[in-house]
Amino acid sequence: MKRKLYLLVSGLIVLSVVLAACTTATPTSTGGGETVQVTVEVPVTVEVPVTVEVPVEGTPSTTEVQVPVTFAEAGNTLQAVLDRGRLVCGGNAVVRGFGYLDPDTQQYAGFDIDYCKAIAAAIFDDPEALEIVPTTGQNRFPTLQSGEIDILIRNTTWTMSRDTSLGFDFGPTTFYDGQGMMVRKDSGIESLEDLEGGTVCVQQGTTTELNLATVMAFLGVTYEPIVLADATATREAYDQGRCDGFTTDKSGLVSQQLDLAVPDDHIILDVTMSKEPLGPLVRHGDNNWSDIMDWVVYCTIAGEEHGITSENVDDMLGSDDPVIQRTLGVAGDLGLALGLTADFCARVIRHVGNYGEIYDRHLGPDTPFNLPRGLNALYTDGGLQYSMPFN
Repeated sequence: MKRKLYLLVSGLIVLSVVLAACTTATPTSTGGGETVQVTVEVPVTVEVPVTVEVPVEGTPSTTEVQVPVTFAEAGNTLQAVLDRGRLVCGGNAVVRGFGYLDPDTQQYAGFDIDYCKAIAAAIFDDPEALEIVPTTGQNRFPTLQSGEIDILIRNTTWTMSRDTSLGFDFGPTTFYDGQGMMVRKDSGIESLEDLEGGTVCVQQGTTTELNLATVMAFLGVTYEPIVLADATATREAYDQGRCDGFTTDKSGLVSQQLDLAVPDDHIILDVTMSKEPLGPLVRHGDNNWSDIMDWVVYCTIAGEEHGITSENVDDMLGSDDPVIQRTLGVAGDLGLALGLTADFCARVIRHVGNYGEIYDRHLGPDTPFNLPRGLNALYTDGGLQYSMPFN
């Protein structure tokens, strides 16, 4: 089979940001003896070098290229959202359980979609004051950088380069994941080493590509990567027998397995190839908007910690516990510092639920996935989910 490789290109993007540099001039007194102060706005262009990863087919190397990406100023995102009357959230449309466009209802649903709804609920007291923009592994970052969306909540891994070179701020990790490998049950493959000389389907423009190459090189396994454009194409190529293995985040494998022709013919190996902390992200530079992202997520976790659910939140407003009072905005005005109402967290839980409710709704025991909480359990149950204090 023809070998398909990818080129990881490190590009230089020139970002022109127009700033208002104000100078003040005081002319001589007017005829009435008044002194008039005049403010003159002078446009200044600042060039900021940014490195991005651009996957293309070819021999792996690092080359300086000019990549035409338009960056939006961070500005006051909350005000822009309020003026528009809805939140524009970048999501996924093809990963069931996380972000999926139901072909029957034409409605988006999933764990990540609920966090889009949570942000909208915090701002508008309405989880439906929302527009979902479907994004792919390739266009998700330019879509956020350009300002087409206000926030990206689409099974995206928090990495250093994305946090710095690409100019993003990540929120709290909503789903701790790891990269896995799916194979056919009758293939005899029980470990990554058994893929020696084989082929692996992998999605283009993701951390999955680099993780796969790194792990296989460490193990000394020679393999052929079959690089596909998106999650659907990757799954279909594997299902058609073009690859011996199919790799992506384990949560994604569980979701994609349901769409295989015969799901029970496949297994996910008991191996974790990487750390994949998934969560929301926004453009760097708007601290208030970043704070809103953070505290909406913490709100859902705090709700589960304190036993506040979508069903009992209104009763909990009468709690004598000062921590619950602050969390729900009954006491204090923590939400006002975000530019929201004091009861923003009560709005979120009332409309969308706490973290456990969101998880169980889309990934829990009553779903086709039945994913154990594992690292996504509360810290009190041996997991990593932990809210910062509402003080």
